[in-house]
Amino acid sequence: MSLQDQIDLMITRSREALKILADYDQGMIDALCKACCVAFRENAVALSKEVVEETRLGNYEHKIIKNTGTPDGLWAEIKGKRSVGVIEEIPELGLVKVAQPKGLVVVVAPTTNPNMTALVNGVLSVKGRNSVIICSHPRAKKTTVNTVRIMSEAMEALGAPKYIIQAIEEPSIELTQKMMSLADIIIATGGMGMVRAAYSSGKPAYGVGSGNVQSIVDRDADLKEALGMIVMGRSFDNGQVCACNQSAIVPEEKLPEVIKLLAENGATYIDNPGDIDKIRQTVFVNNAHNTAVVGQFAKTIGDMAGVKVAEKASVIAVLGDPSKVGAADPLCGEKMCPVLIVIPYKTFDQAIEIARANLLYSGAGHSCCVYTKTKDNVTKVALKMPVCRVLVNQPGMAAGNGFGNNALCSTSTLGCGTYGNNSLDENLNYRHMINVTQVASVIPGHKPVSVEELYG
Repeated sequence: MSLQDQIDLMITRSREALKILADYDQGMIDALCKACCVAFRENAVALSKEVVEETRLGNYEHKIIKNTGTPDGLWAEIKGKRSVGVIEEIPELGLVKVAQPKGLVVVVAPTTNPNMTALVNGVLSVKGRNSVIICSHPRAKKTTVNTVRIMSEAMEALGAPKYIIQAIEEPSIELTQKMMSLADIIIATGGMGMVRAAYSSGKPAYGVGSGNVQSIVDRDADLKEALGMIVMGRSFDNGQVCACNQSAIVPEEKLPEVIKLLAENGATYIDNPGDIDKIRQTVFVNNAHNTAVVGQFAKTIGDMAGVKVAEKASVIAVLGDPSKVGAADPLCGEKMCPVLIVIPYKTFDQAIEIARANLLYSGAGHSCCVYTKTKDNVTKVALKMPVCRVLVNQPGMAAGNGFGNNALCSTSTLGCGTYGNNSLDENLNYRHMINVTQVASVIPGHKPVSVEELYG
C-alpha cells in the first residue's frame, strides 16, 4: 500500500467513526472513556515492560507507577462532567452552552511517554466525541500501536465503531506531517521540532514546551521532606519526564545538611570541578543535549563520563555556582536524565533570580516548585517566575496532577503559554477538545445602564 493510500484509508475510517459518534449521548461516551481507562490499567504492567524493552528508556518500576496511576487520575478528572449536548445553563443571564466535537484529532506521541500520551490524549478526545489518529514515534511504534489496540478493543466490546482511535504502525516524519495537515486539530506532545511542525501545519494545534522545573527551598522549609521530593522528582522514570525537578536551589548555610539528605535519598553528590565538567560534557555535547543519556540510570551516565557513581544511585547531584547560572552553565538547563544541579543562595530574592535565569535559558513557561511555609514567598515566586504552574511543597511531576492531590487537571500535555511559544497556558483537558456553541437570549429583566451609571 502506498503512503497516500495509507493516509486516505486512515482518514476515511476516522471520518466514518466521527459520524457514528455524533449520535452518542453522554452516557455512551463516558462508558467508552471508562472502558479505555480500565483496560489500560489492567495492562499497565505488560505495557511498562514492553515500552522499556522497545525504547530502552526509563525505569520499569516507575513505568508501572505511571501506567497504573494515570488512568485513575484521568477518569477522576472527567467522570461526571458534561461534554455532550447542553453542558451548562445560566438562566439569570439567558445563556446556554452546547458542546460539539472538534473533529479529527491528530496526536503526536513522544518516545519518552508513548503509553500515557496515547491514553490521555485519546480519552480526552473521545470525551468530546472526536476520532483520533496517534502518530507513533519510530522508537516506540510497537508499544504505541499496542496501547491503541487495547483501548480500541475495549470500546468495540461496547459496540463502538472500530476506528475511533488509530495509530500509525510504520511512522515517518513525512507521514506525520501529512496527517497533521489533514487534521481538524493537533495535539503535539514531544520535541520542539515536532511542536513547531504542528504549529506550521495550517491547522489549530496544542503544543508543549520543554521542561526545566526549578526547585527553590526556603529557609523555613521542612528540608528532609523537600529534598526527598526533589530527588524523587529528579529520578522518576530516570528523569525523562518534562515535569521532573531539575535543580535544588538551597540556602547556602544549609548545604552540609542538604548533602547529607541527598545521600540518604540515594544520590551521589559531586563537588569536584573536574568531575562536574565530565558530567557536563557527557550530558551536553557542544551545548546540545546528548540523546545517549536520555532516560538512562545515574550509574550508566557516571560510567559514560568516567566518574564514580554508586551502583544504585538515584541521581547524580552536582554542585552549581550561583554566579554562573542560566546560559552560563548548560547544567542549568533541561536534562532528560537523573542529573540534578544544586545551587546555594544567600537571600530568597537571589534564589528567585537564579531560578528565573535558568528558566529563561531553558524551559520557560512550564513549572517551578517552591518548598516553604511562608505564603508571601509563594506569591513572590508566582509574580516573578515565567511559568504557568507553581507547585507548593510537591514534586515536579505534580504539574500533571498524576497524584490527584492538587486542583490542576490530570493530563499528559502541559501548555507553557507564550513563555514557551505555546497557544495553551494550562493543562490540556477535555474542555479543549470540544467546540462550545453559546446560545444567548435577552437577559431576563435586562435594563440598559445609563451613561451616568456606567462611568460614574
